[in-house]
Amino acid sequence: MFKFFAAVLFASAAAAQYAVPVLPPECKRITDAQTGVQLTFLTTNPASDNNLYFHERSWLADGSLILFTSAREDGGLMGYVVQTGELLRLTTPSGNLGGATAAISGSGFYALRNREVLQLSLDLTPSPDPQSKPSQATVTERVICTIPDGASGTGLNESCDGKRLSIGLSGGEVGKPAIFIIDIDAGAIKELCRPPDPPGYAHHVQWSSTNPNLISYAALEQRLMIVDIRDGIPRSIYTAWPGELVTHESWWVKDQILFCGSIHPYPTEDAHVKVLNITTGEVRIIGAGAWWPEAKPIELSKYNWWHSDGSDDGRWVVADNWHGDIMLWEAKTTRPRLLTAGHRTYGDGDHPHVGFDRAGKAVVFTSHMLGNEDVCIAEIPQEWQDENP
Repeated sequence: MFKFFAAVLFASAAAAQYAVPVLPPECKRITDAQTGVQLTFLTTNPASDNNLYFHERSWLADGSLILFTSAREDGGLMGYVVQTGELLRLTTPSGNLGGATAAISGSGFYALRNREVLQLSLDLTPSPDPQSKPSQATVTERVICTIPDGASGTGLNESCDGKRLSIGLSGGEVGKPAIFIIDIDAGAIKELCRPPDPPGYAHHVQWSSTNPNLISYAALEQRLMIVDIRDGIPRSIYTAWPGELVTHESWWVKDQILFCGSIHPYPTEDAHVKVLNITTGEVRIIGAGAWWPEAKPIELSKYNWWHSDGSDDGRWVVADNWHGDIMLWEAKTTRPRLLTAGHRTYGDGDHPHVGFDRAGKAVVFTSHMLGNEDVCIAEIPQEWQDENP
């Protein structure tokens, strides 16, 4: 099995180039009445629009485009042009795209098209007057490789040195879950490891943000697992107590992993935002949750956190709760600042699953504030930035 998947599968065709549709702006800007933070709703379409998952990269590295997905007719993978507010429909002549993540550098991103793993670069010419003349956008695609037949997978994720992609696959020719790595330049895909069976679970596959040899994934028995690509051996990095909540991890700076959880199990859980140093094993709380014996789940969920992400510069941590409140913490002091609130009705619709931009100046999330699932960004006020050097 391993030898078959370790075989090099080179790109099947030369790079292709094509224009992508440019749609008029539909964005709306408001000020959060409670915090004074500026909010930009990138989408206001009645269909559901969602930012990329919180540990993927929504912003292109050059800041020109924010990737998101849409359930609208002719939607799929789309992009918000930061300069003009226009929307791009990131489709290809050979089919729609999924599993996307922006590249570490440049104006490109990666995506899946059926079994093909694609590298795509965007050539964008913003219009000075998009109302009268739309911007021009051209995509150049390269097929890196193909994944095994019949397999379904996680989203793509790029290593911090920009050399490899990772993906978790299962089903079809793969069978039980396995983690694969892809050499971007060579166009080679190989199986890295198979999570121990039981439970054989490999979701949330993501590279370290600072170490190009480390990949983490989520398991069922002990959720926080890492694999060093040099030996391919899965290792547990945090031993949870029976019933302890450990969920929604993401890599941060200095070989640290953020996650949410504490000792009271679902549905009356408390959920702190914690940071784990994978070298020392030390865990500390950055954002405290809350718990009291008589509390109902709807009450507790107002004070506890579910997805968390850290800025690339190490200055900020952000998290959301089940009511769509989004809290920001200073990484050095752990002082909290409510960024914005009221972006979800408890028990209804998608979570915000917040993620940072590349500069640590804005947060992207899914909002229900306008009555639909829309993609929204909240800008961290400059005054807060100055107070958190």
